[in-house]
Amino acid sequence: MSVPVTYLDSSAIIKRYVKEPGSDVVRNVFLRAYSGEVLTAFSIWNIGEVLGAFDRARRTGRLDDVAYKTVRKRFLKEVRRMTKLGILVLVPVRARILFESWRIVERRHIYVADALQIASARHVGANPFMTGDRRLHNVATLENINAVLLG
Repeated sequence: MSVPVTYLDSSAIIKRYVKEPGSDVVRNVFLRAYSGEVLTAFSIWNIGEVLGAFDRARRTGRLDDVAYKTVRKRFLKEVRRMTKLGILVLVPVRARILFESWRIVERRHIYVADALQIASARHVGANPFMTGDRRLHNVATLENINAVLLG
């Protein structure tokens, strides 16, 4: 029996570390991953996006310097821990996935980083795909991905 894969885009990952609407759902995904019920997955690209979002939150005053350093450290440590435990699939940015994302860009008229999320989720056979971005949720649904809108 294979373990289901839950794909998290950057907006969903951030909810793990910054309390927002939908954080409880993401917390449950992580608990289920640690208990072996599901695998989590996201693109290696998301690491940079999440770090950028944390930095932006610091620059705009949503996070002070201490909170920024704390969430950054927690995030990077958890990525390493989950990867070592085999409960996080870090999807590489490969040509085949990029080609698919470009087709999605042209078909759905979205930003390539968003299309990369859909292509990466499809690559790992994710069900569901979790996002806090309404437009990405709608496009993923049009692409026949079981998308969950958080928040």
